[in-house]
This record gives sequence, C-alpha cells and structure tokens, in this order.
Amino acid sequence: MEIKWTDHDPLSGEKRYLRAVRFAGFWKFQYRSTRRGIWTRLHPPSLDMWEIVLDALQRRYRRREGVSDEDIQQVARIIHELRARLEPEE
Repeated sequence: MEIKWTDHDPLSGEKRYLRAVRFAGFWKFQYRSTRRGIWTRLHPPSLDMWEIVLDALQRRYRRREGVSDEDIQQVARIIHELRARLEPEE
C-alpha cells in the first residue's frame, strides 16, 4: 500500500513530495524535492505525517481499496503512542 502527498520542507520552505509505504506490516516514509528525483528515507516521521496517513486510510476504507481494520488500528495506535510521548505528564 502506498500513500502520496505534498507539503513544504520545514527547514527550507520548499515543496517536497512524500510517500508512506506499508509492506509486510511495517511503514516506511520517504521524500524527494523534485517530481522525478530519488526517494530518500525520512526517519522518524512526524505526528502530522501519521495523521495524514490515518486520514487517507480512513477515506480509502470507505471505498474498500485494500485497507483493513487492522491497518487503521495500527496507525491509530502509533498516533496515540506518539501523542503520549510528546505531551508532558501532568
């Protein structure tokens, strides 16, 4: 499964192309700065990137494009764990 989108590089402000690829139960994030450039590994992905992936999975699920409940639950769990790590404990 592959999800693609564009955003702006937080350091340079230039447009960049992003993709998240799920293979064998693992997610890999990559980016490139030109449309036909070479993909470069992006590690670790930001919370915003995970939320974009979750949104795309939920939209695809309604159309049944190869997305399962487990896919959505896996990404939702990752987002929950990231938020728990990023938010200060009270």
